[in-house]
Amino acid sequence: MGSMSLTSLLGHGCRSFIAPVALVRTLALTHVALSEHSKSYQHVKVAWFSKRSKKKKRVACESLKEEVTYPTATSSVYGYPYTRLLPCPSQNGPPRVEHLVVSEGGPVLEYICKNLDLPAQFVADLIHFGAVYYALVCPKPPPTATPEEMRVYKEATAPSVLKKRASIKGKTVREAQKTFRITHVDQFVEDGTYLRVHVHPKRFPRCYEIDWKSRVIAVNEDFVVLDKPAGTTVGGTTDNIEESCATFTSRALGLTTPLMTTHQIDNCTEGCVVLARTKEYCSVFHGKIREKQVKKLYLAFAAAPVPLGTITHYMRPINVAPRLISEDSIERWSLCQLEVMECKEVPWPNSVIEEKYGVEDCGWPSKDYAYECKINLLTGKTHQIQAQLAAHGAPLVGDSMYMPAAIEDEKEIAVTEWMARHGKEPNVAIGLQACQISWDDGEHSFEARAPWWR
Repeated sequence: MGSMSLTSLLGHGCRSFIAPVALVRTLALTHVALSEHSKSYQHVKVAWFSKRSKKKKRVACESLKEEVTYPTATSSVYGYPYTRLLPCPSQNGPPRVEHLVVSEGGPVLEYICKNLDLPAQFVADLIHFGAVYYALVCPKPPPTATPEEMRVYKEATAPSVLKKRASIKGKTVREAQKTFRITHVDQFVEDGTYLRVHVHPKRFPRCYEIDWKSRVIAVNEDFVVLDKPAGTTVGGTTDNIEESCATFTSRALGLTTPLMTTHQIDNCTEGCVVLARTKEYCSVFHGKIREKQVKKLYLAFAAAPVPLGTITHYMRPINVAPRLISEDSIERWSLCQLEVMECKEVPWPNSVIEEKYGVEDCGWPSKDYAYECKINLLTGKTHQIQAQLAAHGAPLVGDSMYMPAAIEDEKEIAVTEWMARHGKEPNVAIGLQACQISWDDGEHSFEARAPWWR
C-alpha cells in the first residue's frame, strides 16, 4: 500500500516522519499499548455507583470490544493476586481503574473493600502505594458516560446537595473537585465523596533486582546523586510512589527523611539524577533548572550514524506520546535543539546483554554495529532525543516507541503487526544514558558508570 506522511495528516509540513496510514493511526493512541497478550482488553474500565440504588454501572471506552471479567479476591491475572501487592509480579496486568461516589460515609478502606469486593490487606497496600485518590465533589464523567452515570453525577453535584455539605463551604465546585491521595487506611470519607482506585498500579520489578547503594554516586547534606537504572521511575507514578528510585535509595542509605525528586528522566533511560534531601534544596535546584544553570550530557546508542553538529526540530505542544516533530517552524510548536558532539561506531550488543536489560528486538535490519553519540541537550523537551534521532533515521536501540517512524516499510499490515508485537512503551531499557550532570559552572559535576551496552 502507499505511504502517507504526517505532513498531509497535519497540514503543517512535518516531513520528518513518513509512515503508512496504519502507523499514523497507531501513533495517535494515547491510552494503552497493544500487545499480543492484551488483545482481550484495550482500555481502562470505569465504574460509577448510584447513591440510591447502590447498583454498579460500568462503561468502557468506545473501542472496547470485549467485556473484561475481573478476578475474585482469591484469583489472579498475569500473576497479580488479590491478596497483597508484594511480592512484585514480573509483568504488569491489565489496567483497572475504578471511580466511585461514596453512598455511605465511613472509613475509606472499609468502603472500598465492600464496594469492590477486595481483601482489606490488598486495599491497604493500594493506599500505601499511593494508588487511591479522593475529591470532595465528583468530577464530570467523560463523554462516554451513560445517561444513568450522568444522572448520578448531577445528583451528587446538585447545588441543593452541595450547599448542605459543610466540608466544601467556601470552596468553588472546581476547587472541591481537586483530587488528593488517600494516605491512611482509616481516613473518613463522607457521603458524596469521589474516590478513584487504581486497582492494578503500574509495577517496577527492577527495583527489587538492584543493589541501590552501589548506584549512589555522591551524598552530601543537601542532595544525593544517583546513577538511575533503566526500568525504574525516579519519583514514582500516579498509581505507585512506593517502587521508585527515591524510595529505594532512601532506604538503602538509611535516611529518616525520604529523598525528593528535583528532575526527571524517563523510566527506560539510565544515568545521573539529583535527589534532594531537604525541601529547601529541592526548591534551590528547581531554580537552577529554570535559570538554565544545570547542564546535562547524554550518551545515545543509535542504530545508525548521526551527523555532528546542531540538530533542530519543532515539537507539537501536546503532552501525549509519541511526540510529533517537524523540520519546519510551526506556530506554537516548541523549539528542540541538541548538539551531537561525538559519534563513534561500536558493536551491537549480543543477545545475552539484550535479554538482561529487556531490550526489545525492534526489527532493525542491520545489527552488526550501532553508534554511540555524545549529546549536549540544548533544550529539554520530553522524548526530545528519541524523537529527533528517529527523525534522522537513527532511532535508539530498543526504542519501541519511536523506531516504527524510522523503519522504511510501506506495507500497512507489516507495521500494524510490528506495533502489535512491541506496543508503544519500551520494556526496560533503551539506548540512552544521562551520562553527566553539572551545575554552578562545574563546581558540582558527576558522571554515571559505563552504560549498559558496553
